[in-house]
Amino acid sequence: MDATSAINKLRQGQKPEFPSNADTLDFAQSLDNSNEDILKTFRKEFLVPTKAQVGRKTLADDEKTAASASGPEDESIYFCGNSLGLQPKAVGEHLNAYLKTWGSIAVGGHFTKFEDSPLTPYQDLANLCSERMCDIVGAKASEIVAMNTLTINLHLMLAAFYKPTDKKHKIMCEWRPFPSDWYVIESQIEWHGRDPKTSMLTVAPDEGYIMTTANIMRIIDENVDELALILLPGIQYYTGQLLDIPTITAHARKHNITIGWDLAHAAGNVELKLHDWDVDFACWCTYKYMNSGAGAVAAAFVHEKHGDNGRNVGLKGWYGHDKSSRFLMDNNFKPTPGAQGFQVSNPSIVDLTCLAGSLSVFSKTKMADLRSKSLLLTAYAEHLLAEIASRNTKDGEAPIKIISPSDPRFRGAQLSVLLQEDLMEDVSAALEKNSVICDKRKPGIIRVAPAPLYNTFSDVCRFMQIFEQALKPKSDAQP
Repeated sequence: MDATSAINKLRQGQKPEFPSNADTLDFAQSLDNSNEDILKTFRKEFLVPTKAQVGRKTLADDEKTAASASGPEDESIYFCGNSLGLQPKAVGEHLNAYLKTWGSIAVGGHFTKFEDSPLTPYQDLANLCSERMCDIVGAKASEIVAMNTLTINLHLMLAAFYKPTDKKHKIMCEWRPFPSDWYVIESQIEWHGRDPKTSMLTVAPDEGYIMTTANIMRIIDENVDELALILLPGIQYYTGQLLDIPTITAHARKHNITIGWDLAHAAGNVELKLHDWDVDFACWCTYKYMNSGAGAVAAAFVHEKHGDNGRNVGLKGWYGHDKSSRFLMDNNFKPTPGAQGFQVSNPSIVDLTCLAGSLSVFSKTKMADLRSKSLLLTAYAEHLLAEIASRNTKDGEAPIKIISPSDPRFRGAQLSVLLQEDLMEDVSAALEKNSVICDKRKPGIIRVAPAPLYNTFSDVCRFMQIFEQALKPKSDAQP
């Protein structure tokens, strides 16, 4: 199979043709072993849990858990990067450097750079992370800041950008956002003494589970006189739909409406061009596709047109003060130009160290290449799922349905698979028994998300074989 040709088709919204043996491990391995640079894997940069490790009950190693995998058959199948990415080996190396720095020179680590350390002085570590995220989100380093966690950053952005008036007070959001987004919008509206029932404008799907761009723009047009701000997800967490960020942003900007994006499921997953798209602000976590560890430091983007933080910053803090005079302690706030002026607190150096380690892997590739491989990985998964649905259809009813967009341009790595109601328990048990780790979201959804940095076509093939067997009635299942 010509991977480059297939990817070009996917980038145009077309489906590639897979050969008749696409459901075999031999075919999957032929893609994994391809010499095409576009399919390059960084799996060796990550710690992939073995089947024995997945089932461990203690941190103490025994013969099984201490042994490294002799091959892919010993490794678990990990399709949960949309919830928590695997650990890059570089994170441990960066943490060891931090601990040695702290143990050697203590407070001097804020200002001292060791020649052989992968880390900058603590004072500059957030800047390093910003620089390494430029390609990932399509922005200038001065427009990016690593700080806090996602929900806190959303609050900070709304504190700065949501300025309701008696006429313009509505915030537009999706119909079923991740709870943190809903709570942020709800509480920010209440903070201004308003009723969320009248100030929250929700966008519901108009085609099954999908929110169409045309409908979103229509709702903006109909509410233009009352809309104060728009906050939408780059990728909707339940369906995996990638919204048309540039088109929707341009429509909002045409009406002079502030627009921000929650990129929790988009950053590190799809190509983004936040600066060129003229996005006002965006926030994202870094522990999903960016692999920096559970609950790790988040990040935010603020377009350079809002760089005059003396006017625009919502809440001031010591670390938003320009570094050149931060230690004068004169209480005369001089904001750092750009996104870093929105900082409030001294960032956790441990968190920044983990993020810097993870981002060092991204520095070995480009988001355009990762997206290309991801398009083919997900299309391969979609093709096999469609065959499974066809083979197991009874009385005209398939046991599964993909509710993610069929057009590859409008989804990321994730395929959301809706199961018949009575199948979820048995399927979940079978996946767990076979050391398959993927995400489940009620009602009835299994989210299959092959991450291009470390997942392989063989992972996809093995998963599908286990998944199809789990769909069969127990009387038909192999022992």
